Amino acid sequence: MDMDLHLFESLGLGLGLGLAAGFRVVVPFWVLSVAARLGHVPLAENMQWLDSYTALLALSIALVVELLAYSIPWLDNVMDAVAFPLAAIAGTLLMALAANQLDPLAQWSLAIVAGGGAAATVKGVHGLTRFLSTATSGGLTNFLVAIAELLGAVLFSVLSLVAPLLVLLAGLLGLAGLGWFIFRTFNRPPKPTSEAQ
Repeated sequence: MDMDLHLFESLGLGLGLGLAAGFRVVVPFWVLSVAARLGHVPLAENMQWLDSYTALLALSIALVVELLAYSIPWLDNVMDAVAFPLAAIAGTLLMALAANQLDPLAQWSLAIVAGGGAAATVKGVHGLTRFLSTATSGGLTNFLVAIAELLGAVLFSVLSLVAPLLVLLAGLLGLAGLGWFIFRTFNRPPKPTSEAQ
């Protein structure tokens, strides 16, 4: 029972960090590094590199660069194009690190589908939102999208550390809701056509 609970917590941690990577690539790594340096999170062996001042400094610099890049209206759209594959890779890596107690095939399959898939989905939605914001306001409202992304990344990063089971449950409910939405969208009965009299 303890092992099952630990596995579910690990899956919640990986899913939450993957979602956070979809909002902002650097934030979940930075939050993990800060939490490890403060002694709040014991890191698995394959994540020990985050528990160093060098990693924290490098991630802090990357975080500042990421924040600045997303504050410039035309550059934020370019960043979305670059960050899309990076978010998928980061989500995959974070889920794989969290699910390291699984056998390698299950670990990496889950990492690619759940971690990378969650990150890519979130990044795609936010990229489209920013593109529409740029098209409709000339980029004047892009800072709102940037703030929402930053808050989402921090929220999911912290929540995945303090309540990973809640994140897993929310992720499963979100997946069920998405499945239901897709099912309803593609299985609507055809509208009746009126016959010419």
